[in-house]
Amino acid sequence: MADVGNLGNEALKRKERLKALRAKKQKRSAHNDDGEHEDSSEKEQLPKPIFRSYKPKSEVLKEGSLPRIKPEDVSEKVKDQLESAKTDHSIDEVDLTNLAPRKPDWDLKRDVAKKLEKLERRTQRAIAELIRERLKASKEDFANVINAASVTENQVDEDD
Repeated sequence: MADVGNLGNEALKRKERLKALRAKKQKRSAHNDDGEHEDSSEKEQLPKPIFRSYKPKSEVLKEGSLPRIKPEDVSEKVKDQLESAKTDHSIDEVDLTNLAPRKPDWDLKRDVAKKLEKLERRTQRAIAELIRERLKASKEDFANVINAASVTENQVDEDD
């Protein structure tokens, strides 16, 4: 119930503000009626029209029209452009590698190259780890295994 009382007070305040605004507006209109008119001052402030393509028939409006503009001679500019187009461009400067078509899967290889590098590193690590495990399992000396591997490589080279 307290809200209803507050709403009533707010409504009364709003009515008072509106009355004050109306009174203020009436004072302004009364002042303008006694002295200068608003309409005449607004007419003086309006800009005068400028006619670019319209030809007014009224003598009063003809003052605001712009004089006709003659088109500029562009024949010299056209001649200059034609002369610049006649110059011979050497074909020797063209790089044929840029003109050659690329393979249809070049973009796929480019995108996959980074991933392949990572996989290659992981593969090398895994191979090295497997070799270490085999060596530990066989419990042989590392030097003997390396010597045996180099001996087999030499034999393969001699056979070729």
